[in-house]
Amino acid sequence: MTAYKRLTIDDIASLAGVSRTTASMVLNGHAERYRISPATVERVEKVAREHHFNPSQSARSLRSKRSNSIGLVIPDLTNSAHAALAQAMENLCRERDYQLVLVTSDEDPQREAEGIAHLVARQVDGMAVVPCSSDAALYQRWTSRLPLVFVDRRIDGSGIPSVVTDATDTVARLIGSKLTQGVQEVVYFGGPPTLSPSRDRLAGYQQALQQYGITPRAQWIVERDFQRASGFAMMQQWHAREGRYPQALFTASITLLEGVLSFMSQTHHLREAPSCLMTFDDHPLLDCLPIPIDAIVQDGQRMAEQCLQQIFSLLQGQQPAVADVAVAAGITRR
Repeated sequence: MTAYKRLTIDDIASLAGVSRTTASMVLNGHAERYRISPATVERVEKVAREHHFNPSQSARSLRSKRSNSIGLVIPDLTNSAHAALAQAMENLCRERDYQLVLVTSDEDPQREAEGIAHLVARQVDGMAVVPCSSDAALYQRWTSRLPLVFVDRRIDGSGIPSVVTDATDTVARLIGSKLTQGVQEVVYFGGPPTLSPSRDRLAGYQQALQQYGITPRAQWIVERDFQRASGFAMMQQWHAREGRYPQALFTASITLLEGVLSFMSQTHHLREAPSCLMTFDDHPLLDCLPIPIDAIVQDGQRMAEQCLQQIFSLLQGQQPAVADVAVAAGITRR
C-alpha cells in the first residue's frame, strides 16, 4: 500500500463535471468524432493541464501496440564515451517523440540480462545494447520480441546489426604518426580480448608496428578489462617490473588512462611520464593536464543516429541497408 494518490481519468471527469467516457474521448483525441462540444473539450483539457494529467501510457500502448520508448543498455555511466552516446540517443529519441529508457550492466552479464528483461517487460519498442558478453545466444533470444541493435561493440556472426567505431585504422594512424617521429617502444594497455573493441584497437596497434618493422616484446601488450582500477594496476605492475615508464603508451579506453594517471599522480611520477601518451576516447579535461595526451575521438552523435536508424528500420519490418556500420573516428593531437 502507498500513501501517494495516483490521479485517474475518473478524477479528471469529476473535476470537469463530465462523464468518464466524455473525459476519455477528449483526452484521447476523439472529441470531434463523437461531436463533443468545444466548450466541454476546453473544460476537460483545462482541468487536465492544471493537474498535469496525461492518459495512461500503458493503456495507450495496449491500444497502439507501441510504447514510444527505446531501451539502452550500457556498461557504465561514468564512462564518458558511453555517457555521450546516451545523451545523443536521448536527444534523438526526443526529436521523434520517443522516450529513452536507460539501464546499466556494470560489465556484469547477469545484471545485463536482468536489465534487458526489465526493458522488454516495459514494452520498449526497440533496444540498443553495448554488450558486455561475447555469447551471442544471450541476445539472440530477444530478437523475436523486438528490434535489437548492438552499439559500440559487436558480436561477429551473431546476425544482430551493429554500429561501432572504425577503430583499427584510426589507432594505426595515431600510433604510426609517433613511430614516424622515431618512437621505438609503444606499450599497449587494453581490455578483454573477448570484446570487439579490444580486438579492433589491438589490431590497429599491431598494424602500425608491423608497418614500421617493429616486433612488439611480450611485455608491451597488457590486457585486463576497461575499468579504471585495471589501468592503475597495469601501470603499477609495468613500472615495478621495468623500473621506469615506457617511451610511449597507448590505452585502449579513457577509463584505463584515468587509472594510469592516478598511479602516476599518487606516486609523484607525473614528471617522469612517458614522452608520448595516447588513448582511445577523448575528454575536455585532457586539455587541462600538464602533459600532452593525444586521443581518438569517437563520433557518438553519428553512432546514435545510425543505431536508431537501424532500430526504426527493423520496427518498420525492413532490414537495415547496412547490417554492420563502422563510423569514422577523429584524432585530437595535443
